[in-house]
Amino acid sequence: MKNILKYVFFASVAITAVSCDHYLDVQPVGKVIPETLTDYRAVLTKGYSAYQSHKSLSALRADELFLNEDNDNSVFYKDIFIWKDANPDKLTNVFPYAGLYNRIFYTNVIINEASQKLAPSAEKDQLIGEAYALRALTYFDLINLFGKPYNAATAATDKGVPLALKIDLEQAYVPESVAVIYDQIVSDNEQAIKLLNLDTQAAGMNYRFSKVALYTMESRVFLYKKEWAKAIEAAEKAMTYKNTLTNLNTTAVLPNLYNGAESILALEDTFINLLKGTSYVSPALIGAYDKTNDLRFALYFQASGSRFRFKKGGDINQKCTFRTSELYLTKAEASARLSDLATARTTVLAFIKNRYKAVAFNQLSTSIAAMTQTQILDFIAQERQREFVIEGHRWFDLRRNNQKQIIHTFKGEDYTLIENDPRYTLPFPQEARLNNPEL
Repeated sequence: MKNILKYVFFASVAITAVSCDHYLDVQPVGKVIPETLTDYRAVLTKGYSAYQSHKSLSALRADELFLNEDNDNSVFYKDIFIWKDANPDKLTNVFPYAGLYNRIFYTNVIINEASQKLAPSAEKDQLIGEAYALRALTYFDLINLFGKPYNAATAATDKGVPLALKIDLEQAYVPESVAVIYDQIVSDNEQAIKLLNLDTQAAGMNYRFSKVALYTMESRVFLYKKEWAKAIEAAEKAMTYKNTLTNLNTTAVLPNLYNGAESILALEDTFINLLKGTSYVSPALIGAYDKTNDLRFALYFQASGSRFRFKKGGDINQKCTFRTSELYLTKAEASARLSDLATARTTVLAFIKNRYKAVAFNQLSTSIAAMTQTQILDFIAQERQREFVIEGHRWFDLRRNNQKQIIHTFKGEDYTLIENDPRYTLPFPQEARLNNPEL
């Protein structure tokens, strides 16, 4: 991870994009024009390094944690935790709508300018391919925060987010439909695969996109679109480059480490340290584990009196966007959705063999062999919950699946997110709405 910090410094020297933190809201007053491959690499590194906290904040809305109401920092998170989106306290952290568009600004510089200025080379192709991939990932997060979950029957009319593909300060940024945004994500992925020429990235440089990272992202996108066969195809392509799982029976280390065997793209700090220190593990999440036989339990959590705290997260070494576990669980889920229960069983067994003690695995193998389609889908969903704790998956999984009722308690008062609550989709931040009436 030292490499990314070094490149962030060079990026800040190489380019200054004044006010691009408010790309869709405030007009930049000037910028230094990059000319060389090194200059443009610094620009994209600036985009990679643009700090975002949306996955940490989304954990507050789900069922993974509860706030320590006695901690002074809880004031920054309380209104997110109780889903008070209308008129939140002014101290409340804001989901980074502008920050995500800031990242898109940097990718657009590469896509629109570097492609024209730079001489042909493998390095140029890799750079532009990464920019397309990073833009796709950023739009994927935007649409899954501020747009409705993808539904093929309504996506063409469901309100999404603005689409900004050029650096055009005069453009009217009107939200496009969910379908248009997903079409752009798929298009950007297709452009990226034509250009990327690195199969993988070495640890320390794996905050950058590679072919395996792109195919992993494709598998996630198609899973969310419920295009099951395409999700399987993309996952299998990714697994031709990397399919190693950390065997917790022999190696008791967190599987989400940036330099671990499973790491594919180590870009995001998915659970910031301040929130980690302000929260406890929810009883519902603790109850989802076999505390004796699930080897993840002792790695992920530690007892704190009668409660548990997260050991996972809040550490630069745990930067994680994609890892191989996701590929197995995506393939298993998509196979089960297609009624290919044999493949679903084989795939999920290959995964859980690395997560449970041998005796428990043998018992689970017998149970899984007898599961119906509904039962195996439920088991895979539970495994996603257990595996990806505080990695930014849970809120998105709840949105795309059952949008269940959740109850949070703060200072003795219960707050309820009802089933299919409209608050499963975030409103645009107030500042963004003030600066852009089209929202």
